[in-house]
Amino acid sequence: MTERTPFLTLPPSVRAAGAVTLPGSKSISNRALLLAALAEGETTLTGLLDSDDTRVMKAALRALGVDLQDDGDGRVRVAGAAAWPQRRADLFLGNAGTAFRPLTAALAVMGGDYRLSGVPRMHERPIGDLVDALRGMGCELAYEARDGYPPLRIAPGSLHPDRPIRVRGSVSSQFLTALLMAAPIAAGRMGRDVVIELDGPLISKPYILITLNLMARFGVAVERDGWERFTIPAGARYRSPGRYAVEGDASSASYFLGLGAVAGGPVRIQGVGADSIQGDLAFADVVQDMGADVRREADALVVQGPVAAQGGRLKAFDRDFNLIPDAAMTAAVLALYADGPCRLRNIASWRVKETDRIAAMHAELARLGARVESDADSLTVHPLAADQWREARIGTYDDHRMAMCFSLAAFGPVPVTILDPDCVAKTYPDYFRDFRHLLQA
Repeated sequence: MTERTPFLTLPPSVRAAGAVTLPGSKSISNRALLLAALAEGETTLTGLLDSDDTRVMKAALRALGVDLQDDGDGRVRVAGAAAWPQRRADLFLGNAGTAFRPLTAALAVMGGDYRLSGVPRMHERPIGDLVDALRGMGCELAYEARDGYPPLRIAPGSLHPDRPIRVRGSVSSQFLTALLMAAPIAAGRMGRDVVIELDGPLISKPYILITLNLMARFGVAVERDGWERFTIPAGARYRSPGRYAVEGDASSASYFLGLGAVAGGPVRIQGVGADSIQGDLAFADVVQDMGADVRREADALVVQGPVAAQGGRLKAFDRDFNLIPDAAMTAAVLALYADGPCRLRNIASWRVKETDRIAAMHAELARLGARVESDADSLTVHPLAADQWREARIGTYDDHRMAMCFSLAAFGPVPVTILDPDCVAKTYPDYFRDFRHLLQA
């Protein structure tokens, strides 16, 4: 096992410019792997992200008997089937929510004897809403420890949804994504439509649009009645599209959009652009509203902004980030360079991510010298004057996004040290190499 780097110190930087090519989207990569494994025929995936989370998904699919050939350079061939050979398995899924939640639903609907577990933090991330919905279909799931949380055991069940499946969407959109992707399996087994209804509001709607877009690419068209009701027809089944190219990760693009916005640029971000199916592309609007210039091409973004190290300031904001909670973390760090206090609203989902991100962001921004206020679903960050910055060692809480967004603190007047920088391997193993490549003396 490779030893992790304990810390990385970034000296004060003045400008950044150049081009970066994004790795594949984590959200798309793990969805595409699962759908390819469920689809009739062989699928070749290109541009697939190589990270901790995708390795977890690939290892789980192989353990379940799926024929998956990794050709390198993001190219993977998957021979799919509506039912997987291994009817019994013990799966360790790390802290990968994009693997744990969808696999829970798929395996529960298929039927078999399975155990799903992860790292301690995964066992603190709620899954009760998904389990309740699956039990309502007739699936058999049991908690091994605390009710509402992993680890889980799955046993063969008898599907009998004589009424719509109801699920809450206010904690995580991944619960609805998991049910949607598993629904064609259930529809095929029962020979009838599967209807899923939302109980209350839905957060992170753009991620559901990614799910629906990918399902359509793999042959399943979901009928949607607003955001309240989804119908998967009885005859639905996944079919391989032959090839599917994974676009670059829009959440990762947020760090480079922020970099160009605060460090002059131009920074060219390749792999995601105006044609993207990812909602996090909306972060380009955030930096644009803060005063940066953003040019959108079909599969690239180019951003330029004021130079914070030379006194340039971004415009302050008071904004609802419910639709782009992951990218919102980048905005919290950009607030340090604003011309007034910045408020991030409707971010309660941060509490149940890889760490409690509201508490973590509050603590680490304060460590840099910022005045910060937070409550159950918001964060307010006051900007720093040149003489207010404090040299700090930033805790990352084994959370890849904490490490990446705090790299943008390098444009203050003091060094910033990122602890456990290798935690970025969850989604972007080469992030700090690419980030430092853009820095200019």
